[in-house]
Amino acid sequence: MADQAPAAQRRWRAACPNCGAPVEFASAASASAVCSFCRSTLLRDGERLSKIGQSAEIFDDYSPLQLGATGRWMGTGFAVIGRVQRGSELGSWNEWHLLFDAGGQHRAGWLSEDNGQFVVSLEAPLDEAPPADPLVGLPLTLAGQRWQVAAIVDAAVRAAEGELPRVPKAGRVVELRNERDEVGSLEYRDDGPVVWSVGRGVQLADLALQGLRTTAEGESVAEAKFKGRAIACPSCGSPLEPKLSQTKSMVCGQCTAVVDLPEGDAKALGFTAQSPESPPLIPLGRTGTLALAGEKSQGWTVVGYQERCDIPDDAEEDQSFWREYLLFNRLAGFAFLVDTNEGWSLVRALTGAPTPSRDGATWQGRAYAKRWTYQAKTTYVLGEFYWPVRLNDHVEVTDYASPDGQYLLSREKQGPEVTWSGGQTLPAATVQQAFGLSAAAAQFTRDASAFKSSGGNLLRNIVIGLFLIVLLFSMLRACSSDDCQQYKNSFGENSNEYRQCRANARGTGAYIPSGGSYGGYSSSGGSHK
Repeated sequence: MADQAPAAQRRWRAACPNCGAPVEFASAASASAVCSFCRSTLLRDGERLSKIGQSAEIFDDYSPLQLGATGRWMGTGFAVIGRVQRGSELGSWNEWHLLFDAGGQHRAGWLSEDNGQFVVSLEAPLDEAPPADPLVGLPLTLAGQRWQVAAIVDAAVRAAEGELPRVPKAGRVVELRNERDEVGSLEYRDDGPVVWSVGRGVQLADLALQGLRTTAEGESVAEAKFKGRAIACPSCGSPLEPKLSQTKSMVCGQCTAVVDLPEGDAKALGFTAQSPESPPLIPLGRTGTLALAGEKSQGWTVVGYQERCDIPDDAEEDQSFWREYLLFNRLAGFAFLVDTNEGWSLVRALTGAPTPSRDGATWQGRAYAKRWTYQAKTTYVLGEFYWPVRLNDHVEVTDYASPDGQYLLSREKQGPEVTWSGGQTLPAATVQQAFGLSAAAAQFTRDASAFKSSGGNLLRNIVIGLFLIVLLFSMLRACSSDDCQQYKNSFGENSNEYRQCRANARGTGAYIPSGGSYGGYSSSGGSHK
């Protein structure tokens, strides 16, 4: 039946020419395999196998998937028959080779990692010449669709296993995204034509997966939380115990160093020192129930925290600061809870890409107006992250909001990649209740009311807001010698806002923040990361 996994079929078997171990092929279309005994990379030519190289050992990344697992996507069953582990400057990722069986027509597909989530894609013929020199962030038309170039990377092959449609090789990969929430991938090869595939984001829970990896206790590997895995911090020697299989960077709880995690159980790759700061408003490990736009409420656990700020073009310009909590749900992936002067918002990475215009963008039928474009950087982090964290790296951010201010978009460009996130504002009381917090109410009252004004109401509210700010500062000056008391009460004595206010107060007067961004998110990863 169409909703079942591929039925058993005649498998082709031959002896490995290097060690003699049996090598099986489930698909007649598979042209390559890796011997599970001696790691030889084998090329299939009709009824003959030849060794053409040696594959490195698969590093244990604690993925719940494994060869032989089965599932279902869009009514068609598939089996996992191979894997390629790739890497680039953006990190490392898995590409799982899927064998679909639709009416006897076997078609190659891939289940790949994407921004802490997953994408299922199918290879397709490309009847036109691909772009020779695409540029990140620019649009192009390919296969009858309008796309945005999201990333261009030189992808290395770290290791491989099982059977594959072709010999895995290093090469340039161009990732495309569109407003239909699709991901396109162009793999340029020196031994043949460009490989073209198109896919969509999925949640593992929706793939009806069976035969996943389990631990000795019967747990899935994703649920085992890296039991027994510990890596020494290269800064202070304390043990690091990551809780998530996707973690690529984490912060040492002893010395707060930002550590790049290795592939597998090797020593940590390196670290960046940072000074301790005041603790986040929502503690790491706390779980709260929130609902993303268009989705049901579910539990989200805080696994990472970062503080960010914009980079003013002029030294005399005011700076804006905001905070981002990285949230994790075992079945839904990752999301970001963003805390700014304007309010709270809940956003997540988009699989597709909105269509930009001169003064805005459109996404899934909704129009967004452009608010700001600016440079931003991360200044402090805690916890774990599914991308390699880099302190002080500059990112170009463009923020958008819907006319009613409820829905938000953010575009970030860094190096060879463009990523989009989308979400909506949240009332402060919702955040406080969701995570069961008892901090001072002043720290939760930064609702995003500025988004909700338009037309004449906007001008009126701006005038009223300016009047209230002047009145507030007059009152503060009258009753206290500390012009920055409100920032101390709201954000804490060690916060960036309070320190910046005090610095400005010593120079040119009290500090009034510009409001700034509602905060994009900082991440790395395209259709395969």
